[in-house]
Amino acid sequence: MSRIINILLIIIGGFVAIYARAGVDQNEYVLIGGIVILMIGVYRISKNIPSKNDPETPSDNTDKP
Repeated sequence: MSRIINILLIIIGGFVAIYARAGVDQNEYVLIGGIVILMIGVYRISKNIPSKNDPETPSDNTDKP
């Protein structure tokens, strides 16, 4: 469900940013709002992507006494 919300945020943000940019009398606030929504969606998706430096299997912290 969270993945669907993230994708919707990206699509809606991109659409709003393109819509605000397409008009001759563009509204900067609508453009900024669209970009913010787009970036929130990208950030939320990027949080779920594992880093290349992370181990593939989570450690069980077996080093603790």
